[in-house]
Order: sequence, then C-alpha cells, then structure tokens
Amino acid sequence: MAELALEHVGKVYRNGYEAIHDFSLEIKEGEFLILVGPSGCGKSTLLRMIAGLEDISSGELWVDGEIENYKEPRERNLAMVFQNYALYPNMSVYDNIAFSLSVRKVDKKEIKKKVYDTAKMLGIEHLLDRRPGELSGGQKQRVAIGNAIIRNPRALLMDEPLSNLDAKLRTQMRVELAALQHAVGTTTIYVTHDQTEAMTLGTRIVVMRDGKMQQVDTPANLYAKPVNRFVAGFIGTPSMNFFEAQVVSWEEAPALLVGEYRMMPCREDAARISRHGSDSVILGIRPENILWEAPECVSAGADYVEAMILEVELLGAEKLLFFLLYGKKYVAKIPAEYDARAGEVRRLYFDVTAIHLFDCDSEMRI
Repeated sequence: MAELALEHVGKVYRNGYEAIHDFSLEIKEGEFLILVGPSGCGKSTLLRMIAGLEDISSGELWVDGEIENYKEPRERNLAMVFQNYALYPNMSVYDNIAFSLSVRKVDKKEIKKKVYDTAKMLGIEHLLDRRPGELSGGQKQRVAIGNAIIRNPRALLMDEPLSNLDAKLRTQMRVELAALQHAVGTTTIYVTHDQTEAMTLGTRIVVMRDGKMQQVDTPANLYAKPVNRFVAGFIGTPSMNFFEAQVVSWEEAPALLVGEYRMMPCREDAARISRHGSDSVILGIRPENILWEAPECVSAGADYVEAMILEVELLGAEKLLFFLLYGKKYVAKIPAEYDARAGEVRRLYFDVTAIHLFDCDSEMRI
C-alpha cells in the first residue's frame, strides 16, 4: 500500500491545451479514491500521469515520500486496469493472471500458489484453463483485476473498468470491487463518469471539471453540502433542481420568492442569506425534497408551488414527476402509491430544511 501526493500538478499539451490545472491532492494509504466528472474533464489524463503514461508538465507526484515524475511506468509498481480488459487472447486465464510474475521470472511454485489464491479471491478458480474469448464481460474484468493485484502493486489505478458491462453486472461488480479493495487494502484510484459508481465505491470522491478539482469529500458530504452549483447538479440522480429566487423581507425575516411563490428558509439558511447580502440567489432542491403532501416544516401559505405535471415515470417503489414551472422543466421524486397524472396542475411542497443556496454570479455555496 502506498501514500500518494499530487502537488500543483499540471498538464499542457504542445498545442497549448491545458488538460490539468494546478491540481493538488493527498491520497491516503489504503484509500479507495474516486475521480469523477463529465467526459473531457481530465480524470483519465490525471490517472495516466500517475501511472507514467503521460508526462507531468508542472508540479510533483510523490509516492511514499519519493518524487516519481521521471520514473518509467515499470519502475513505479503501480498496476492499471482498463475498461477494455487488456488480456492476451491466445493465453489461458491462468497465464494472463500469471503474466507479470512470469516476466519477472518468479519461481513457478510461487506463481502457481499466487494465481490460485488470487483466482479464488475473485471467484474465477474454475475458469483458469479457459481463454478470454470463452468468458463473459464480468469474467474478463475479474481476470484483468487478478493480473493487476497478483504482483502486489503499491497502488491500483482503474480507468472506467465497468463501463463495458451491462447495468445488472455493473451493480454486481461494484459490490465485488468494494469487498475486494477492503480485503486487499491496496490504495486504489478509480476513474468514472458514473456518479452512482462514485457514490457507492469511494471512501472519498474528487469531482473534476475542465481539468480542475471542484470538491474532494466523502460521498455523504458531497451530496449534502456541495460547494458549488456544478457539484450539486452533477452528484445525484435525478439532478438537483435550480430556481432563481429573489430575497425579500417577510415579517422581519428573509424570505425567498420563486416567481410568485414564497419560501421561508430555516433559521440557519436565513442567517446565511442575511450575511450574503444579495437581493437574489440560486435555490437548489433535490427531487426527493419536493413533496406531494405538505410536511410539518412548511409555514402557512408558503413553501409550495403549483405546477403542471408533464409526465410521470414509475420506478417501482417511486415515481418521477416531471413538471413545468415558469416555462422550465423540473423533477420531483415521490412514493409510487400517490396518484399523479400528466396534465394535472398540482401543489408541490418544498422541504425548506433541505434547500441549497448558491451565489448567482460565482455559483458557490452560500
């Protein structure tokens, strides 16, 4: 296991494109760290820089107290797993897993023991005589992971390893990966664009955008306290709803107007609004906090909107309501037993204890 540190790391290509900008991060020994963000945000580039497959233009990469910038990939002892498996089709599963040890001329008895131990851990010991062409996608990915962990790397780098699998298998593999990482304890850096993977796998998550770190935090804190509008909208399915809100005074306390609808924030949010001092804010609220029935927290005659329901999607125990308000489309998540139909105008209540407030210009959390 290794500790890694990126200090003011940057990547600029010859054409002047800046892929990574002043990136600093400490990765703890044994941590399962997730790099997540939209396509093109630089997360795979950053992983390749750590692996030594991309040069570092500026800054320093430290692994266990040593600068790694100029070491060749093979000298870093960092294993990488790709989405396309990277297996040798003409070799058996046994030989694919054993390959890195065979190249190093490790004793055959030791190789055999390690291969069988690794295969048993991954649940593929019955597949050792098969070739990759005879395996399913999930089995191929287990073989690729076995090839990576058998040589006891200082850290495991995973670049969207589950993206080629179907939805059901991805869910199964997420559970297996989390259990495997916990059992092995190898420091792991995992790249994905899928925020569900990020939230379910990581001990910490780095949200990236345009080559810059937006926020690094635990999954729970990312969801509950996003630092800006981008993180708030990126983390969570469906995405957070955003409304333009005017700040007004109501009975000597700050209130928020969304169009003609008045929202009375909780005491903590009211204090933040007062300190912020602006006459407008961006109000964010997650779909599950837009309610079909009035919660106890609402004030009389406030904290709701009347909206046209555009469509209803049943998701088993829940329904998604897509509704129209002031010409824009939003979404609420309600229990499936509520009778909601497209074309209705319904009163929807806001849980004002769960709203998020952002500055209109910087889009940073207030």
